[in-house]
Amino acid sequence: MPINTSSINHIRLTVTDIERSRAFYEDLFAWPVAIEMPAGTLAPEQARFAFLYGGVIYNLGHTLLGLRPVSADSFDEDRTGLDHLSLDVASRAELDAAVELLDVRGISHGGIKDIGDGFILEFRDPDNIALELFAPKNPK
Repeated sequence: MPINTSSINHIRLTVTDIERSRAFYEDLFAWPVAIEMPAGTLAPEQARFAFLYGGVIYNLGHTLLGLRPVSADSFDEDRTGLDHLSLDVASRAELDAAVELLDVRGISHGGIKDIGDGFILEFRDPDNIALELFAPKNPK
């Protein structure tokens, strides 16, 4: 009997510098924080937040994305594990706006590519994690 699932609950990216990564993701996406240890949390209460490893979890609407700051390594999509993270946007116009934002921020990208059913825009985060924005050709 298969395990029945309906969607991805969350994804967590391991990063080297939480402040740098938070600045990058919060500047580009402005996702609301879903979970983080509140400032001033007393020592006896801090154990409740141990699962964060000093990081943060964002609410993307239908899923959560976390940043976990425990790595001293660098990302490589050719190793076993994550290849890239693809995020949906509503339209080609949103990809055009993303290109402008990335350019203003000095973040290199591969330009918008036509992949048949949609368009993609590829770029990388401060830890070199491969990110992609996807826009369908025929929005619903």
